[in-house]
Amino acid sequence: MTLYLGIDDTDTRESRGTGRLARTIAAELARSYTVTGVTRHQLFVHPAIPYTSHNSSAVIHIREAENRAAADVFATAKELMLADFIEGSDPGICVAADQDIGTDLCLFGFSAKKTVVTQEQARSLARQAGIRLEGLGGTEDGVIGALAGIGLAASGNDGRFVQKGTTRDLRGNQTIAAILASGVDRVETRGGAAVSDGIVSLRKFPKPACVGGEAVLFVEADGDAYRDIVIG
Repeated sequence: MTLYLGIDDTDTRESRGTGRLARTIAAELARSYTVTGVTRHQLFVHPAIPYTSHNSSAVIHIREAENRAAADVFATAKELMLADFIEGSDPGICVAADQDIGTDLCLFGFSAKKTVVTQEQARSLARQAGIRLEGLGGTEDGVIGALAGIGLAASGNDGRFVQKGTTRDLRGNQTIAAILASGVDRVETRGGAAVSDGIVSLRKFPKPACVGGEAVLFVEADGDAYRDIVIG
């Protein structure tokens, strides 16, 4: 079983970002659980939607055999978020097991990428599914992105990993073998051709897209080597 912990709207333009907070929470949860990655999910950018910079949410992926872990994961993350509350932010938090995330929640996530959705919609869907969803301050608009994030993550086909294994340790020119060893599942061209050998010039660190539930790093030819493409 996989637990998905979604957070959103935890920052301001002057503060640390939601992604950094998600990685801090992931590090704490990793003391007790198997954290398999942190993904970023891009949501709709529109004048009617308040957001800090890019309107994205973050989801922590946790492999856990027992559903009762959801309560502890939620409580741990909530405590860390409240301890690091940024004045002016509107944070939301959500946790759900993969078996509790149905088609309706996935569709809500994809709707949140292209239309304006509401707190009322998010809270109603969470109640119907029996999912823990809570606002932790401000307007609590972060509940929208938190719920949308877990729907998108559970779909297995959205977003990109901003933490997966030891990917954040890689910089500069790296072999395909090193990239795969760090936690990336596959390296491919945008045309879908597998790349199993060679050197990749990284823009920063590998940020593989989530495709079919796997971490796929897309690359393009660059002379005799490759360079990574950030997708998702």
